[in-house]
Amino acid sequence: MTNPTPTVTLLTRAGCGLCTVALGRLEAICRDFGLPVHTVDVDDAAATDPSLRAEYGDRLPVVLLDGREHSYFDVDEPRLRADLSRFAGRGGK
Repeated sequence: MTNPTPTVTLLTRAGCGLCTVALGRLEAICRDFGLPVHTVDVDDAAATDPSLRAEYGDRLPVVLLDGREHSYFDVDEPRLRADLSRFAGRGGK
């Protein structure tokens, strides 16, 4: 049985300098694993999901791994690499 490919998502907002830095770091990490980085602007998403901005809006950027909070304000690179390696070892990319 093949495990699904993990999804890495960055919650962000326009004009967020930390978000820009986090996106660059995530793209470099995910490139090593052949994964895309998905981004969600919490302010744009609030039109259909106001709970997203309510939950995360004051502590951006937030990295989600398969929809679960992985880190915020900064990318926890060692932990993310370890977690993505575990996926790769179980049949993911």
